Amino acid sequence: MPAGRPTHAPETMKKQTVAWDSIISALKKWHNELQKTGAENPSVTTIAERYKNDPWAVLVSTILSLRTKDEVTLKCSQTLLAKAPTPQKLLALEEAAIAKLAYPAGFYRTKAANLKKIAALLIDQHKGKVPADLDTLLSLPGVGRKTANLVLIEAYDLDGICVDVHVHRISNRTGWLSTRNPEETEMILRQILPRKHWKTINPLLVLYGQNVCRPVSPYCSRCVITKYCKQINVEKTR
Repeated sequence: MPAGRPTHAPETMKKQTVAWDSIISALKKWHNELQKTGAENPSVTTIAERYKNDPWAVLVSTILSLRTKDEVTLKCSQTLLAKAPTPQKLLALEEAAIAKLAYPAGFYRTKAANLKKIAALLIDQHKGKVPADLDTLLSLPGVGRKTANLVLIEAYDLDGICVDVHVHRISNRTGWLSTRNPEETEMILRQILPRKHWKTINPLLVLYGQNVCRPVSPYCSRCVITKYCKQINVEKTR
């Protein structure tokens, strides 16, 4: 049983044949072509690259990214980290100052309050270090499974499956699985997705969901994995 598994997680799915290697290979090729146009990776991945996988930078960026567009997340993360590159530096700031630095990220005041609490907990209980453990990360204020998994992957290069709205939507649209929410999607992917693809599924599907497999009227004519997709609940395409 994965650490921190929700009690409402679905039962094990019957094993199905999904051409994962071919799917991931096609998505990686598409991703490489996209990068040639100057497109950046998802914001948290970009922060991880720019801050040399610093766990605090990754954690801050991931928290700011919730319900926030990538370009806003990137800007707010760099602004806040410039003033608070460590938990100690952030804890020294007033909550209002943290909120100002986090603006205009969605729910920036709530995120500022949580970051202040997290900084205090890291200093008091973890010697100022971000823990490399899923259950411990989940115990921090405002940290859910998406955030915890992304920290493990981007900061510590550990296996994890980060499921956001894009991963959840595409996994269900293609028919690889059938779930009600991202937590259930993560639990099923842990069962059916080969471990070697766990860390790459999020950045690939996030960019794919933003550029091709859009929530409404996806660009199916441009899709590189169309033969692996059942187009479930897709009413209009481009």
